[in-house]
Amino acid sequence: MAAPAVSPPQMLSSHVAMATAAPAAVSWEEVVEFTKAAAENGLEAVDWGSRLSTILLGAGESLPSPGLAKALVSYVCWSGYNVPASWKYIEWALDFGLVPPALVIAHFSVRVLPYRRSRPAGYALYMEILKRHILKFAPKENRIFWKRILLCVDDLLHLSETFGISSSEPGIIVVEFFFYILWQLVDAALDDEGLLERTPEKKSYWLQMPQDMEIDGEDALEGRRADFSEKLRRTNTIRSIELVGMLLEQKLITRLLSLARQNMPSHWRIFTNRLQLFATSSMALRNASVSPDVFLNFTLRIQGEFHGAAKRSQFEELQAFTSLGGLSHGASHSSLWMPLDIYLEDSLDFSVASTNAIEIISGLVKTLRAINRTTWHEAFLGLWVAALRLVQRDRDPIEGPVPHLDSRFCMLLSVATLSIADIIREEELNGAENRFKDTASGERRKALMSSIRAVGEYDFLLSPPQSFVSEANQAAAKAMLFISEFNVSRGHIENISSKEKTFDCVGNMRHLIVEACIARNLLDTSVYFWPGYVTGRISPQPHAMPSQPGWSALMKGVPLSSSMINALMNTPASSLGELEKIFQIASNGSDDDRISATTILCGASLIRGWNFQEYTVRFIVRLLSPPVPHDYLGSDSHLISHAPVMYIILAAISTVDCVQIFSFHGLVPELAGALMAICEVFGSCVPTISWSLPTGEEVNTHAVFSNAFILLLRLWKFNHPPLEYCIMGDGAPVGSQLTPEYLLLLRNSYVLASSKEKSRGRALLPSATDTSPIFLDSFPKLKTWYMQHQACLASTLSGLVPGTPVHHNVDSLLSMMFRKLGRGKSVASVPSGSVSMSNSSAPVSEDYASLRPKLDAWDIMEAVPFVVDAALTACSHSHLSPRELATDLADYLPASIATIVSYFSAEVTRGVWEPAFMNGTDWPSPAAKLSTVEDHIKKIVATTGVDVPSLVTAGSSKARLPLPLAAFVSLTITYKLDSASVRFLYLAGPAMENLASSCPWPSMPIVAALWTQKVKRWTDFLTFSASRTIFHNNHDAVAQLLRSCFHAALGLHTGPAPAGVGSLLGHGFGSHFCGGLSPVAPGILYLRVYRCIKDILRLAQQILSVMIDSIELVAAQPGLPAAVARTQTAASVAAAFAWLAGGPRVVQSLFQEMLPSWFLVARDSRGGATTAVLVGHGLAHFVALCGMLAWGGPGGPPSKAVRKRRARVIHAHLEFMANAMDGNVSLGCGWPTWQAYVAGFLGLVVECAPTWIADVEPRLLCRLCSALQHRNEPDLALALLFHGGVPAMGAAAEHLCALYP
Repeated sequence: MAAPAVSPPQMLSSHVAMATAAPAAVSWEEVVEFTKAAAENGLEAVDWGSRLSTILLGAGESLPSPGLAKALVSYVCWSGYNVPASWKYIEWALDFGLVPPALVIAHFSVRVLPYRRSRPAGYALYMEILKRHILKFAPKENRIFWKRILLCVDDLLHLSETFGISSSEPGIIVVEFFFYILWQLVDAALDDEGLLERTPEKKSYWLQMPQDMEIDGEDALEGRRADFSEKLRRTNTIRSIELVGMLLEQKLITRLLSLARQNMPSHWRIFTNRLQLFATSSMALRNASVSPDVFLNFTLRIQGEFHGAAKRSQFEELQAFTSLGGLSHGASHSSLWMPLDIYLEDSLDFSVASTNAIEIISGLVKTLRAINRTTWHEAFLGLWVAALRLVQRDRDPIEGPVPHLDSRFCMLLSVATLSIADIIREEELNGAENRFKDTASGERRKALMSSIRAVGEYDFLLSPPQSFVSEANQAAAKAMLFISEFNVSRGHIENISSKEKTFDCVGNMRHLIVEACIARNLLDTSVYFWPGYVTGRISPQPHAMPSQPGWSALMKGVPLSSSMINALMNTPASSLGELEKIFQIASNGSDDDRISATTILCGASLIRGWNFQEYTVRFIVRLLSPPVPHDYLGSDSHLISHAPVMYIILAAISTVDCVQIFSFHGLVPELAGALMAICEVFGSCVPTISWSLPTGEEVNTHAVFSNAFILLLRLWKFNHPPLEYCIMGDGAPVGSQLTPEYLLLLRNSYVLASSKEKSRGRALLPSATDTSPIFLDSFPKLKTWYMQHQACLASTLSGLVPGTPVHHNVDSLLSMMFRKLGRGKSVASVPSGSVSMSNSSAPVSEDYASLRPKLDAWDIMEAVPFVVDAALTACSHSHLSPRELATDLADYLPASIATIVSYFSAEVTRGVWEPAFMNGTDWPSPAAKLSTVEDHIKKIVATTGVDVPSLVTAGSSKARLPLPLAAFVSLTITYKLDSASVRFLYLAGPAMENLASSCPWPSMPIVAALWTQKVKRWTDFLTFSASRTIFHNNHDAVAQLLRSCFHAALGLHTGPAPAGVGSLLGHGFGSHFCGGLSPVAPGILYLRVYRCIKDILRLAQQILSVMIDSIELVAAQPGLPAAVARTQTAASVAAAFAWLAGGPRVVQSLFQEMLPSWFLVARDSRGGATTAVLVGHGLAHFVALCGMLAWGGPGGPPSKAVRKRRARVIHAHLEFMANAMDGNVSLGCGWPTWQAYVAGFLGLVVECAPTWIADVEPRLLCRLCSALQHRNEPDLALALLFHGGVPAMGAAAEHLCALYP
């Protein structure tokens, strides 16, 4: 029999007596007994609460009390479960602050949810408490107490352990707590309907039975189950669904869950998967008052909680600046993508990049899409239009050793297509990893299709150049054949003779784009049925079609014949299978078949096989680095037997366009590695072995070495003047510090990454045959020459010791060179800076071949500097004709031109030689063409307003050049412009231009005048090269050129052309235009000039200054929306210019030095408040875009090293920003400009490059957050903390709790 209960008055008197005597520890058992007695005696909740408060305060217990929360919940859940008053006591304690709500809810969640079926009434009451008190927290004025409460919650629910975040920060526990409560309710609803078994985990994290229950769980309640109806259990399921829906609509909870989504991705993925399952499969949801869309759209809705903060700037009048609404007020759609046009045109410069243009363009498209806030459709359309403009800009190219239409079509149909393929593949890989991703499935693929549809509206860009009309017509004919179901031998269009098809089928460049996309599985043949896609007819003939030798014959196994080889050389492979077939023959066929197949592979399939070009270039690299046969036992390198194949490849890919194609596909490092091995092997062989090609050409080891070596040197900045790196330092242009060591590091990195992709099953392209790393030490002969080359640049020539093999080789080469000085004379008396020449005379009648020493190429290359030094010395003393200078040497070993370039470059910079007077007697005279060159230069730079110094004022007889340059020009003029010699001019030409540009004006115009007399058809190219040198050492001219660029892009110029890409980059150049030579667009001139500007940091400062001046001019014009759009255009152009000029190093200097200095220096304000705000927003757009171009925006950084460097720079810049906002730094600029910059820059970073913020210290983010809140930017402040990662999650949650009390 139970003992009689103690009455409340008796208990109260005893506890009051205890309180008045002295504070003592609270006995929670006595509190429970008191509560139990009060409930059984019907004591009102207010009386119970007031008396209990007195007891607790008298005992020194702080309120709200964690101990009381545990005691009350334990009592209510078990012995007081069926006592109605006990639940009222809990409610009163929550309402009047006796217990912390979070802790009460936590206790209930572990004691009620597991028993919700046996005790549905308790579950119903718990949900009511949750509904009323989930958003109530303990007073946050006492942060220490609040933290203690939340630590109790964490300890009870094991939140840190479950979510894997070990932290005692209150804010983090708040996020975990809300995430836990919602997740538990969702799991309970799934479990009630039997849906939990459909989840991959098949259980819940949160519905486990507690281990410390005071009774025996559900077995003890077995007899009471009849008291609760099944109806109440079903009602509870519906109520829990409605409760989850209500909580998901709460702003505070939604934003806290956004933090969970950001920082707990694996747990969030499980949670959202269960939400989706619940929304699509729950039967109870149909009877609930909440719509399934609340759950289905939750992940999309929560994604945008902290995005778009930049749009809510206090500068409401400038909202058009950050939205596309401003585009209708004066800015064309193409202005958004102007950096794309600039990069594409810049990539067509003569220089070779070691980077992958496909990766750069895909990153650029993603960056511009983010910062312009456009759709994927608009982004892809912007790329297509920019690439089409690139082709149209050079549809009638000038002649010269520069990239032409083949390179431009490669960019349009191969590189641009592969860039979009990478972007689509990224989405699909993410979708495969996360079935319930935040973006719509297939969005990017659909955008590609719609963008190509839209391309059809740009008729003025789609007309192909004359030399590509046949390819466009064939692409259209292929679609017509498909539509008409015309049976053409498995689709081989080459089998259609002119008698079997009509010629009224006219194609354009959109047909070529479509075929490139279909070949890469980006589109299917349904596009052929688009209205108006093709027009014309194909009339089938009743007789059988004649079989022509071609790719279809090859696939059928027909042996290669001469007619078949010619057909395949001139027709690109139409499928990957055909390409693989010819590669297999080139790798494993007979000697003759290998040569033929290699010739075919390097023909039209390489140049115009755009649909599979990424495979062709890799097959060629693999042919240049064949693996060692398993049964090879020879003492010589296995590469020797591949000499004919290698020679054919090297001769074919040495053209300017081919080198550009390899560069676009990112194969320069791998190609360089293959070439180094070839040079090492063939350079060590004496030319006693030769091979006959099918063309009748004889090839020896010197020929293979020379072609490989010259091509290798073209892949790095070999031809730049030796002082350039010292002058430019860290501000050198992107790629200008390429060295053989760096190329090999890149090659090793790419090969390693490719092998990892292959092991994961993600490799889409053929990988290198040799995946082991290689270093310069792997090639000792090449390394020796490279060290000699560096020594030659660094100091005067020395080190030749008489009697050594090198001295003997020098004498042998001098004997060969000075054979024509015979006639009984000796050149022993000719002084030389480094060589004491012995008698090198020889009879003229002596067989010239016998004079050629039998030396391997490396021995010759080692002796060349001393030979050229002696020859130049003899020339300076009039003992040797300039026309004979080193000519024989270059004929003997064409690769020696590289060392000759190295020597002459070094000697020009030393300035120790007397000038050579170009008088037409001793040296060739430029007089016949000098005035014409001057007139052409003036026309070329006419749009810039730059003055051209006169070339002929003092008379052409005064024309002179530094002796080494004059000698080099004379040497290059002797070259024939045939296919064999022009390959070496591709190295000598840029070297000569760099050499001349480092000499006093007008050296390059004189060189151009001399060369124009030799090659008249290169006049436009040579004159343009001469015009660029005006800007090389003239900072004022560069500033004027930049002003012309910005004025053209923004429509501030006085010419008739409208603003935009057309004015900036023009529509072509050359004498073929009506009216003769046309002025060059300022943007083209800048892109061909900036690489030769020595002080890149100064150039970046000029870009910043001219951009600000241009924005101020724009602000002075009427129409705010148009001014806002033009400001964004100016910032985009400036960012593209600065990024291309110096890459990450210039961008780093911009963040750390240039921009802080600009803000600190006091300056006169030009214009009113609107101008100041526009300047601030323009700076924000410029700086943010520069950073995204250099370090990665939406896609993140490419490497850990880049991320580390970026984090350091961004942290320093944000710290400067925080100091200025806190008043610790005195700014020289106006406050409106500064405020607009801060809001604009941080808003763009939050929206477009949130990964930057994750590397910033939480302390600094909190400082910025506090300053932004004081300036009425709360959303932007929270967005910063939101993207700060786990370290800033606690601070973000606390700020949210303060905003939504």
